Amino acid sequence: MTWHLDEVYLKIDGRLVYLWRAVDGEGEVLDVLVQTKRNKAAALKLMRKLLKKYGFLPENLITDDLRSYQAAARDLGIAHKHRTGRWRNNRAENSHQPTRRRERKMQGFRSVGSAQRFLSFHAAAHNTFNVQRHLVSAKTHRAFRTSAMYTWRSVTAAA
Repeated sequence: MTWHLDEVYLKIDGRLVYLWRAVDGEGEVLDVLVQTKRNKAAALKLMRKLLKKYGFLPENLITDDLRSYQAAARDLGIAHKHRTGRWRNNRAENSHQPTRRRERKMQGFRSVGSAQRFLSFHAAAHNTFNVQRHLVSAKTHRAFRTSAMYTWRSVTAAA
């Protein structure tokens, strides 16, 4: 399994904060974290959270050229799995697009806590309904969508 890590800035209440995101090799969002810093400590927090949540090391850890990732990977002892490159991290870069669209519709986030809560939920819902259409036939795509709606209805009815 490959993990792609990336960060993007958000403006919340006039302050810059950073949305750190981890995506797997298929584009599923593994985790999101809103931090006020863009340093080694923030990168470490995201990586530790991922390692604790999933309980295994990825085969590859792909990031952009931000040096905080290199320092954090070195501290965790996984520097040998860390890869950087100009276009290698496009999977994570593209996963920010739905968040940006939603942020525009909401006219920004009001607080860091509400952004973290919303983005965590948004990632889970997006993973459920985002079927990569170009990889499957129309019939299979409809079956996937029906299954996703059934799952969604059963989860929301129980809550």
